[in-house]
Amino acid sequence: MAVAIVTAGIILLEILGLVSAVHALRSTRTTQGTIAWIISLITFPVLSVPAYWILGRNRFQGYVSARQSGDDAVNAFVSQLYDIIARYRKIDPAQGEVYYAVEKLAQLPYTGGNKSELLIDGEATFNSILKGIDDARDYILFQFFIIKNDEIGQEVKSRLIAKAKQGLRIYFLYDEIGCYELPESYKKELQAAGVEVYNFHTRKGASNRFQINFRNHRKLVVVDGNTIWVGGHNVGDEYLGKSTKFGRWRDTHVRIDGPAAIAAQLSFVEDWYWATESLPELNWVPNTDHGDDETVLIIPSGPADELETALLMFVHAINLAQQRIWITSPYFVPDEATMSALQLAGLRGVDVRILIPDKPDHLLVFLAAFSYFEDASRTGVRFYRYTDGFLHQKVMLVDDKAATIGTANFDNRSFRLNFEITCVISDKDFVAGVERMLEQDFARSRLMVAEDVDKKSFLFKLGVRLARLAAPVL
Repeated sequence: MAVAIVTAGIILLEILGLVSAVHALRSTRTTQGTIAWIISLITFPVLSVPAYWILGRNRFQGYVSARQSGDDAVNAFVSQLYDIIARYRKIDPAQGEVYYAVEKLAQLPYTGGNKSELLIDGEATFNSILKGIDDARDYILFQFFIIKNDEIGQEVKSRLIAKAKQGLRIYFLYDEIGCYELPESYKKELQAAGVEVYNFHTRKGASNRFQINFRNHRKLVVVDGNTIWVGGHNVGDEYLGKSTKFGRWRDTHVRIDGPAAIAAQLSFVEDWYWATESLPELNWVPNTDHGDDETVLIIPSGPADELETALLMFVHAINLAQQRIWITSPYFVPDEATMSALQLAGLRGVDVRILIPDKPDHLLVFLAAFSYFEDASRTGVRFYRYTDGFLHQKVMLVDDKAATIGTANFDNRSFRLNFEITCVISDKDFVAGVERMLEQDFARSRLMVAEDVDKKSFLFKLGVRLARLAAPVL
C-alpha cells in the first residue's frame, strides 16, 4: 500500500513537472529562463514544481491598473488624465524619433516646464522629503518598497501623523514583502491619525495566492500633485549611512517640480487602484511657476506591461549613445540583449562604464557580476567597483543629452519582475551635475582588471559560473 502511494505521488509530480514545463515554454520571456526551468521541472519535479509556481512567473496576472481596467468609469478617468498630461508635452524636433520611441514605451509624454534637483545620499534626500511633507497643503502620496521602524522611520511616521492631524489626506502604500519586518503597531498609529494605509497586495487574486516573486520596488513621494521624489533610497537608517555592516551608503534621489509630477502621480494611482479598488481625488494641474523648463519623462515599468519596458529602456539608451554610457547599479545581472548592446557600444568607441559595489549584500548577484567582466571587457567596456561603502544608486548618463534616476536595477528582477519607476531628464545643466557626481564616484572606485578574476580560487570561479546559470531567476 505504501509503495503504491509513493509511486502514485512520483507519477503525479512527474505529470505536474511536465505540465509546468509546458507552461514555462509558453510564458517565460527569456530563452535562458525557459531552458533552466524546463530542465529543472522535468529532472527535479519535487523541488522545481513548487519553486516554479512561487517564483517562476514573470507576468503579473490580474493587475488591474487604471490603464488596463475594463471599468468604463476608470477608462474615462484615465483618458482625461492623458489629455491633461499631453498639454505639457515638449519635444525637440531634432530628436523626434528618439523621443517618440521612448514615449511609446512609457505610454506617457515628455513634459516641459519642470525643475529638477539632484539629491546625493541620504541626508540630502530625507531632508528634502521631510521638508516636502511639512510644506504639503492638501495631500501626500507616500510609497516605498522598504520602510523600517527605526529612527528615520519613526521621524517619517511622526511627520505624516502631524500632517494628517492638520486635515491633510495621506495615502500610504508599501510592499508587503519588502516591509515584512514593519510592525503592525507602526501602521496602526498611522491609521489612528487618519492615514490611509495599504499594502500593494501582490498575492491578491486566486491566481496570485502563492506568488511571492513580484515586488513593488517603487520609491515615490508626491506632494499636492506638484512635487515628486524618486530614487534609490528606501526608508531606513542604513540609507543614511548608519549601518555597521555597510558603513557609508551611496545613493541618489531626485526632486522634480512641474508637469512630470502628475505623470508620476498617475503611476501611484494605478498601484493604489490595484490595492484598494478606489481612486483618490487628486490635483492634476501642476505648478509651472518655478521659472525652469526642463524636459522630463516618467517611465513606470512592471510585470503587467505588454512589453518589457525597463529592459527596452536600457537597451534603447545604450544603442543611442554616441560618446558615453555610464551605468551605476548595485546589481548587475544583464540578459543577452543588454550585454550585446553594451558590447556593441564598446566596439563603436563609446565610453562604456559600469559602476557596481565592491562590497556585496547579495552573494549570488555579487558573484554573477564577475561572469560578465571577461566578455564585456574585450570590447572596451570598463567595470568599476565602488570602494567607499555600499553603492545602491540606480543612475544612467547618456552622452551629454540625458540622465536617468530611478528605482530600476540592471538585473532580471528589475527588467521583468519588479514594479519600477524611472525619471529621464533631458537638461544640459542637470546632466552636467550628474556627470560631476559620477566622476566623484569613479574617483572612489577601482577599475577592474583581468587579475580580479584570474587570481581567484577555483571555488570562487565555480561559484561565479553557477551564479551566472542562476541569473535568469535571480
